[in-house]
Amino acid sequence: MVVRVRIAPSPTGNLHIGTARTAVFNWLFAHHNNGQFILRIEDTDLERSRPEFTQNILDGLTWLGLTWDEGPFFQSKRLDLYRKNVQVLLDQGLAYRAYDTPEELDAMREAQKARGEAPRYDNRHRHLTPEQQAAFEAEGRPSVIRFMIDDEQEISWNDLVRGKVTWKGRDLGGDMVIARAASGQEVGQPLYNFVVVVDDIDMGISHIIRGEDHIGNTPKQILLYQALGAQIPEFGHTPLILNEKGAKLSKRDGVTSISEFQQMGYTAAAIANYMTLLGWSPPEGMNEIFTLEEAARVFGFERVNKAGAKFDWDKLNWLNSQYLHSMPTAELTDLLIPYWQAAEYKFDWAANRPWLEQVAALIGPSLSRLDEAVAMTRYLFVETVGFTEDAIKKLRQDGSVAIIEGVMDALAGSESLSEASAQDLIRQVATRLGRKEGQLKPVLRVALTGETRGPDLIQSWLLLHQRGWDTIRLRAALETAQG
Repeated sequence: MVVRVRIAPSPTGNLHIGTARTAVFNWLFAHHNNGQFILRIEDTDLERSRPEFTQNILDGLTWLGLTWDEGPFFQSKRLDLYRKNVQVLLDQGLAYRAYDTPEELDAMREAQKARGEAPRYDNRHRHLTPEQQAAFEAEGRPSVIRFMIDDEQEISWNDLVRGKVTWKGRDLGGDMVIARAASGQEVGQPLYNFVVVVDDIDMGISHIIRGEDHIGNTPKQILLYQALGAQIPEFGHTPLILNEKGAKLSKRDGVTSISEFQQMGYTAAAIANYMTLLGWSPPEGMNEIFTLEEAARVFGFERVNKAGAKFDWDKLNWLNSQYLHSMPTAELTDLLIPYWQAAEYKFDWAANRPWLEQVAALIGPSLSRLDEAVAMTRYLFVETVGFTEDAIKKLRQDGSVAIIEGVMDALAGSESLSEASAQDLIRQVATRLGRKEGQLKPVLRVALTGETRGPDLIQSWLLLHQRGWDTIRLRAALETAQG
């Protein structure tokens, strides 16, 4: 059997991390089995679907490296196929028209609630006579299409994650609406549980891998597969992604879309790696840092957990930092430039590439996220900097003026500045002032950067010197120290 899986997001919002994690598991399973990964856009909700959300989904999957073998297919362009299959069920007597008004349905539910019963459709229009149907249509009542569900039927499947799962027909809420209301003998817009079954049959989907929040749809869909005379695919319901309180991760928890993670400075490789670990455990001896291709070679549902996977920001930040710390300088520079540009730093980005790579090499070992580079390197992109309160205190300590003046004098007599000559200059000034080098460096850092802490002092000095800004900073620091 050829493995064919699909990811079928709805373009009613940006690509959510839960959907993306489902896409990762489908992609891994397909590649592990030399199968196909298919992309389908479920855009039948015409009121809420937006082209910008579709593009966000496509961009997000591409950014993560989740390339698809077929698609994207759009449900909005397949309505004739769905209506044709609705008619098949009507013709076979497996579905029927129901003419209940919203008021009648509300009254039915209220009566059930008063009796302490769970709300469900009571199948009252299942066996209408032709005369009754004609009378309802004469009243101008539109009809939905309902699929018959036998309350006494038992529906079971062997879930790839959860083992045997069994539902009773009576727990499915009565005969299921598969198409919206329409007038006369028309078929209204087919609904989710029906169209996904038609699509999966038409596309030859062999395995349906999705979040456990869809598990209640599975018995209904199995009944539809049987009614349409199709082979039932295998199902696997993966654990939900949970917040720190153990509830399903939602927009209320802040960042949840892939594009937001991208904007925050996470790398695609780290996000894909982390999502794989949200519910799947690598085999013993395998490092937690891996590519999608490496994970695909060993991926299987026997190592997918049943329990929900808690989202751990610390773990994600650590994982992202490992990718950034090992990244080639040129690649890191490419990723950092858009963040610097977004900060509106004035700079000739193309002409000064070597200098930018030196900056990237300087801060790379300290980064957890790419966006941290903006604040971390601001002192390198602006000609003048302000001094923090702690920095001003440092500049106005006894001896700071002499240190700054000594460095300025030594720098004025230096033809060029290198790492070795900068170190030697500090030693010379320290000797002349009768101080230790460790007493000079904190003052020099504050004078050059405006901060008491930051990236390597000597490398920072060299970068500022290349722009001719070190003497400007030293003069400003001297004025502050004397003020």
